[in-house]
Amino acid sequence: MSRRQVNPSRRFVDSGSIPFAGALHSKSRSSPLLSIGLVLLGAFLLVAYSYSGAGLFGGEKEAFSKFEGDFSCTLEVQRAIPILKKAYGDSMRKVLHVGPDTCSVISKLLKEEETEGWGVEPYDIEDADGNCKSLVRKGIVRVADIKFPLPYRPKSFSLVIVSDALDYLSPKYLNKTLPDLARVSSDGLVIFAGLPGQQKAKVAELSKFGRPAKMRSSSWWIRYFVQTSLEENEAAIKKFDQAAVKKSYKPACQVFHLNSYH
Repeated sequence: MSRRQVNPSRRFVDSGSIPFAGALHSKSRSSPLLSIGLVLLGAFLLVAYSYSGAGLFGGEKEAFSKFEGDFSCTLEVQRAIPILKKAYGDSMRKVLHVGPDTCSVISKLLKEEETEGWGVEPYDIEDADGNCKSLVRKGIVRVADIKFPLPYRPKSFSLVIVSDALDYLSPKYLNKTLPDLARVSSDGLVIFAGLPGQQKAKVAELSKFGRPAKMRSSSWWIRYFVQTSLEENEAAIKKFDQAAVKKSYKPACQVFHLNSYH
């Protein structure tokens, strides 16, 4: 006659190797209210976890894309708009945003008072929503390869903000793109770049971005700015930092403030 296999979990309980396990087991049989309470507690924790993932319990979590958990500085730009307005004041009157998912940034900018928002989407928008496609039809957002000169005259915008896009450019194209971004701005250029170690596009996304993202350090960027004759905007840096402290805002990306070419 075959023997029934012993349940390992039951063996632990019976042997007393887990403290109070036997007491809890017997008590749960005698008190169904305990089981109900544990179920309700588990449901509450699941709901709390789902809301925290959406950013309810942590601001920095908003900087993570809904697409497979990839990090996005474009979402960080949206969080930083009130801080940028404090730092740049009237220079936020006509803003060009360049980067993936620019429609989300432009939609938010257009809701701000005395702010005109324009966007350049460097990648395909086949999967974009109706609002984004409407912005493209109106000419507010353009789809353009930023490895080539932007279709704007010098100083067309008071401020240019770029996020994520530069992380995917090799130095060969970065040498052309960054000076061109400075060319079309009159009051400054703000760069939101990923931090070393942050996750960017996965293999499945390489067909869209062309190459893996290069997470460069702040020292690398500062050396690069010097090489391309781009000066940091010390006044804007000071105002941005002061506004960030007052608003308890901590950037989840590197933020660089540069002067335009004069």
